[in-house]
Amino acid sequence: MAQAAANVARRINETIEEGRDCLDLSDCDLISFPEGVFKMLRSCTDNIHKVSLANNQLKCLGNKFFHTFSQLQDLDVQGNVLTSLPDSVGDMEHLITINLSRNRLTVFPDSLSCVKSLQNINVEGNQITELPMEKLSLMSSLKSLDVRSNPLTTDTESVPHHFSILT
Repeated sequence: MAQAAANVARRINETIEEGRDCLDLSDCDLISFPEGVFKMLRSCTDNIHKVSLANNQLKCLGNKFFHTFSQLQDLDVQGNVLTSLPDSVGDMEHLITINLSRNRLTVFPDSLSCVKSLQNINVEGNQITELPMEKLSLMSSLKSLDVRSNPLTTDTESVPHHFSILT
């Protein structure tokens, strides 16, 4: 546990010291987003455009995460145990890509349909049975939706859409 915490602290310090726009906390055995990260990064969160939390054991991401990283363009949370996203993800004004593959989602995160800048959504390998096709079809920026390896009952062709669906 101490080694994992030291690894997280080292990665955060590198991000700050090198002025990176990417925070990579993938493969860190995280079960929640560390509260200390918010404090350590408070002076530079506006400069962070990409966050990778892939391959951890995250059960949830709170509203504070999305409020803090308001300039986020790319979020990778694949390979966790997320069952939902908070409504605050819908307030993200710059988010272009979100990777939620290989989590435990049973319902498509409805709040994603409020993100006007979103171009790529990956929910491959979850347990989603239905897609809000009417809401998704109204997302003018959406280019790609990856829903492979989900037990979908939704007919993805039932509503006209302008984006690619990988099934």
